[in-house]
Amino acid sequence: MVDTTSRGRVRVEQAYKRVRAYLGGQVVVDTAAPVYVWEIPNYPAYYVPIADVRARLVETGRVEHSPSRGDGHVYDVVSGDTLAPGAALIFPDSPFPELRETVRLKWAAMDEWLEEDEPIYTHPRDPYTRVEILASSRHLVVSLNGTTLAETRRPTLLCESHLPARWYLPLGDLDTSRLRPSETVTHCPYKGAATYWSVEVDGVLETDLIWCYRSPLPESQKIAGLAAFYGERVDLVVDGQPQVRPAGRH
Repeated sequence: MVDTTSRGRVRVEQAYKRVRAYLGGQVVVDTAAPVYVWEIPNYPAYYVPIADVRARLVETGRVEHSPSRGDGHVYDVVSGDTLAPGAALIFPDSPFPELRETVRLKWAAMDEWLEEDEPIYTHPRDPYTRVEILASSRHLVVSLNGTTLAETRRPTLLCESHLPARWYLPLGDLDTSRLRPSETVTHCPYKGAATYWSVEVDGVLETDLIWCYRSPLPESQKIAGLAAFYGERVDLVVDGQPQVRPAGRH
């Protein structure tokens, strides 16, 4: 049985993975009782038992108020000789009883996170997020301002919960003469590390328009070496039907 409570849009649920975080080469927390907290809609944060924290937590005297979680007391995290200022938040009087003896460590302030023995990047994996990767034979044309950037009859469709569907294309089906290397790298907890290209059309550079997972995580191997465009920024035609651009950039 899943133990879940909620208040407004915030949901709290017990997790059952072993979770570790490292800072300065040392273990900051090692717990088998993390708590998922959906503070924002798209993915959860980890709150971990204070008793499982191995680093020193030094109170700063600052308080951050949350309408749903109460007053959060801000702490510095000291791990050996390494200081992460304001990297911990404790809600001792939270309306959620499950959170009163836990601490939220800022994800980006830690050097490394593990779920069981696997590194995890960007944020915790959401247990309710599903990623489907489907081979297709549909006719896909990608263009920008009337200029064709790619055309294929062998795309791969990736559908991820809460996000726009993405089409991934073989690199050989792109007009590679328009690609310009980018130094941008992003990480996804489900797919891995993505590298980017910008695209030049009529002398105008569209920055980081295309991404590629060259060595994706095992569960996403079907998109290895394929390229995807931001559907929000290009025109897509699938089997002769123009597609509506998704709202925003995700």
